[in-house]
Amino acid sequence: MGVRGGRQTSQRIESRTEISIGRLPNQKVKYDRRSSPPADTQLNTHLVHTMFRLSSQRRAVLRPRAIRLYSTEQQKVPIKLVAELRKLTEVSLSKAREALTATNNDVQAALEWLDKDAAISGAKKAAKLEGREAKQGLVGVSVLSRGTLGGEGPARGGVRGAMVELNCETDFVARNELFGKLLADITHTAAFLTEYKKQQSVPVDVLDPLSIEELQEMPLLSHQATDPLRASTHNVADAIKELVGKVGEKISLRRAVTAVLPAERIPERSAYHLASCAHGGVQASQGRVAALLLVVLRGSTSKVLSELLSNDIVSKDLFQLEDALARQVVGFPTLSFSPPNSDSPSEEDMETALLTQSFMMYPPAQSRPVMLYLQEWAKTHGLVTSEGESALIPWEFAKWTVGENVEDSLIRSNAKEAGKTL
Repeated sequence: MGVRGGRQTSQRIESRTEISIGRLPNQKVKYDRRSSPPADTQLNTHLVHTMFRLSSQRRAVLRPRAIRLYSTEQQKVPIKLVAELRKLTEVSLSKAREALTATNNDVQAALEWLDKDAAISGAKKAAKLEGREAKQGLVGVSVLSRGTLGGEGPARGGVRGAMVELNCETDFVARNELFGKLLADITHTAAFLTEYKKQQSVPVDVLDPLSIEELQEMPLLSHQATDPLRASTHNVADAIKELVGKVGEKISLRRAVTAVLPAERIPERSAYHLASCAHGGVQASQGRVAALLLVVLRGSTSKVLSELLSNDIVSKDLFQLEDALARQVVGFPTLSFSPPNSDSPSEEDMETALLTQSFMMYPPAQSRPVMLYLQEWAKTHGLVTSEGESALIPWEFAKWTVGENVEDSLIRSNAKEAGKTL
């Protein structure tokens, strides 16, 4: 009963089922399953089933072959090589993979590929940013040799240092680690490679401006390299373009000054010392304000100076004093050594002249004027001239602030201001 009733129910449902097959876009033909469909409808239905069956068979046959023909699977790059390349170059993960893929996982070839890619992309981006203004940045200093005595014998050494201003568009990039490293390398390069060019037998001025064109053509030397003479892969100009490609801002060299004095050029009975200071930067040797200061010591004989500088306590105290003078130049609005009108200087002139400022950067001076304390220190250590004057003389300084007028970057010379000679 149940089976028979189920069959009848199924037949009734089937009898009411209608199938619609399109003849025309807007026309439907309805027929009952119990009646025979039209001949053309039977033919269309047969064709549809036949085409569907053939299509399924074709997909089953062609699918494996299609995978073999159109597979674009690339050679895998070992993660160990990616990590090694990133450690050497600090490039992004995707760029490291791209370089290794292009060079068949050869790390050395990948390094060369990255250099070429960075040079091309950096040059293109630098050309696009050429019209922008770059008024931010940092001033960096590098002192490779402070200098000692002149003449022959022990404790002889020359002076070698540099100061460079590197500009960018924003303070954010100026504090970037890559920007600071590039500035340190450029400053080191200027100090290391600049040659002594002066011809006078007794040097009057040691600080000398370095042309930007000459600096850009120098091979870039790393300030962290154990071998400073190791061949560089690119020059300063190329390194700047490469950084432009990484940070996306205009970067440019603004000015540079060097202090180079070989030991054989230092006069007898004299000692030249170079001090530096930078303020307002992440690194101690960089800041928004920086200065190089040259100090000259004169003794009655070379023996007097040699004995003085060979004393560790006195020598250490002298270097601290010279560093304090450099901090004084940076920390105060120092524009000259002496007031323009020494007979009746104004209060403003005395505040901007180094020798008449209160020596605030050296606690033992107890805020006495710089010139007065230097005279006392020289007399205490026997460094006085035959006229009884101090033989410890601040000789030259260059002080720069980021973004200031280039005219304000003139080198200040105590010798030229006071007409002094050695």
